[in-house]
Amino acid sequence: MRGKYTTTQVLVFRKLGIQTIEYLTEQELIAGLKSGDEACFQYLVSTYQDLVYNTAYGLLQQAQDAEDVAQEVFLQVFRSVHSFKSEAKLSTWLYKITTSRALDLIRSKKSKKRFAIIQRLWGGDEEAALDIPDQYHPGVALEQKEDAGKLWRAISKLPDNQRVAFSLHKLEGLSYQEVSEIMGNSLPAVESLMHRARLNLKKILEKEIS
Repeated sequence: MRGKYTTTQVLVFRKLGIQTIEYLTEQELIAGLKSGDEACFQYLVSTYQDLVYNTAYGLLQQAQDAEDVAQEVFLQVFRSVHSFKSEAKLSTWLYKITTSRALDLIRSKKSKKRFAIIQRLWGGDEEAALDIPDQYHPGVALEQKEDAGKLWRAISKLPDNQRVAFSLHKLEGLSYQEVSEIMGNSLPAVESLMHRARLNLKKILEKEIS
């Protein structure tokens, strides 16, 4: 795995006295993280930041939320790396932590939204308009931003487990086997989730278009 540092990052690391690393095997990276090597942690972030951010964004559809989750994910990795089992892939572990953190945030927002609805029943501000993201996930290959917005809104209406399976498979390009490992479900269960997700998306989109 090769680290992806910008010129600015390299300069900052040098000022902080952190040595940058150009290449590490996964085993070397994990060993360095477990020993508390700061350079290995910076290498982890530079190598996997796109994976973590894109996964979070695919589920949350809000840039700031995705950035917040990404920070939490790397902090959790730093704090709990000693519990990582070497027989698992590091990317699989990162996907698991990211989806878990993103779903926690989604549930927290749903809870706050329910509370806000109760408050509005007794008077108060009108519900905020839906914030459609201006930047679209690289896994979505649609020419029209309007169509992309419709797709994002439809994905956000899926049940959590269907949303995770769909995002990992269709947006991140993971195989069913990889999705099953990340979600802790059997392969047939993932196939069923994807089938139901497609049917639900079709219904939602048809309803919006009609």
